[in-house]
Amino acid sequence: MSTARETVRLGLAARSQASVKVRQPLREAIIVADTREREAIERLSEVVRDELNVSALRFVAAADELGTHTVKPNFRALGPRFGKRMPQVAGAVAALDPGEVSRALRSGRTVVVSIAGEDHELTGEDLTLALAPLEGYGLEREGSHAVALDLSLDEGLVRSGQAREIVHAVQQCRKDAGLEISDRIALVLGGDPKLLAAAQEHEQIIATETLATSVAYDDRGDPLATTEIDGLALKIWLARS
Repeated sequence: MSTARETVRLGLAARSQASVKVRQPLREAIIVADTREREAIERLSEVVRDELNVSALRFVAAADELGTHTVKPNFRALGPRFGKRMPQVAGAVAALDPGEVSRALRSGRTVVVSIAGEDHELTGEDLTLALAPLEGYGLEREGSHAVALDLSLDEGLVRSGQAREIVHAVQQCRKDAGLEISDRIALVLGGDPKLLAAAQEHEQIIATETLATSVAYDDRGDPLATTEIDGLALKIWLARS
């Protein structure tokens, strides 16, 4: 459970960093996990998928597979040690292979740089190692754990996200109207044709989540509530059924 919770926490942080709402479904989450961690997550895969709102989970063995490493000298740590030779140190660090540096530090080894013909060992405290996500992905990492989210959206995912936003708007309308949680409703939606198309495509989900016994589409009179989803107008009418 703790492994699954950590996976969800990192995935939600990746969403937040990319400014993608949790109600927007995504294609997949890619998770760094060893064999034992993968087995733990797979036992709770449905919960993890639901919490991250992704269609699939994919596993990789190392964070290196999720992006591109960059390595820079930690000037605060190295400055007192090398003084005026810091420009040479910075140049030597820039010439290192970031992937090799990452693998060395992860296995507890040091990294060697040559300054004026003299070798110097650098540790993880001497270097700043970052992992830039692959294009189109959001990434959050902590220690050996990392989760990347595929942020690319096709029209189907966009409509699915809009349907979830419609559910949220109807639930808020129910609350504002003073309905009980168990009250069933007759629901009418109006507004932008793109939103109504998304609602019709996911009508069963909307009806189930909002306890609607019927869903109709019209632009009659004054709505009970109005809102915007992705800049598109949504109008809501509802009544106990």
